[in-house]
Amino acid sequence: MEGNFEELMATRADVQLTPPPLLSKLQDLKEQVHETSEKLKTSNVKFTKAARQNPLTSDNLRKVQADRQFAADIIADLLMELGKSGSFQSLQDAVAIEKEKKANLYSTITREQEGRKKIKLLQKQLQDVQQEKKVELQSRIELIAHLKDQLQEMKAKTSMEGKYIKKDTELQVSQTQKKCNIAESDLQMELQKMKEKMDEEIRVHVEIENFLRQHQQELEEKLEYWMEKYDKDTEEKQAELNTLKTSRTNDLSLLTDLAKQYEEFDTVITDDRLEKEKAQQQKNQEKMELTSVIKIQAWWRGLMVRKNLGPYAKTKSKKGKETGKKGKKGGKKKK
Repeated sequence: MEGNFEELMATRADVQLTPPPLLSKLQDLKEQVHETSEKLKTSNVKFTKAARQNPLTSDNLRKVQADRQFAADIIADLLMELGKSGSFQSLQDAVAIEKEKKANLYSTITREQEGRKKIKLLQKQLQDVQQEKKVELQSRIELIAHLKDQLQEMKAKTSMEGKYIKKDTELQVSQTQKKCNIAESDLQMELQKMKEKMDEEIRVHVEIENFLRQHQQELEEKLEYWMEKYDKDTEEKQAELNTLKTSRTNDLSLLTDLAKQYEEFDTVITDDRLEKEKAQQQKNQEKMELTSVIKIQAWWRGLMVRKNLGPYAKTKSKKGKETGKKGKKGGKKKK
């Protein structure tokens, strides 16, 4: 019947694509679909009764019954849609919804499997952690037992040390007491010596005080004498100082006059020395000029003689020679 229903649905889809003259065939197809759906409902009811009579396969039959009921509902909706609009969109929607449900179911199953794997992994990790904690707990229990043993040993050792320290302390106290008694006796003797020494110091102090008082009186007398002498000497020295100041003032006045005279004499001497130096320079200058003139004249005569110039020129006649000689003589006389 299900195969017949599928064939009818395929035929209906082909008929919807035909022209209007074939609408009568579409009506016949609707009637056949309706009959088929009625037959499905009837078979579904019969199958339900048969499943109730067989309790051994109730789970499987319940699933089959649910599937048949779902198919019957889809067919009923399809018939209503065909009657109203002539389409089968509800069937496509139902198929899409079932596919989505199936995909969600598969996804849920996959997630459940992954969750189971994670749970197994976490259980294994939990077992490992429990095992580690168990080992750690065992080691700590052993450590606690060891520490308890050490504590007992420490208590026994502390008790023995306490007894030893107590005896040692009592012995030290006894020795210290003896030392204190000896030290006290020594201090008593030292105290007696200090008292005797203090009495002697007091006696010496009194004698020194008397001596210092007597010496102080003598010093006061000497101080008075020296104060009087100081005043007297101060007056004498002040008089001498005044005399020296007066003498110094007179000497300064005389020194000022002498300084003025010295400046005047120094000015005169300086002027005279400058005049003498100028005269000497003038004399030296004249002497140098005279020497230079004589040298120039001698050089010039020598040049004229060597060059036969002027009166020293050579002539053929004796007269000329004599004249030249006379000229030379005359020149010598001029020199």
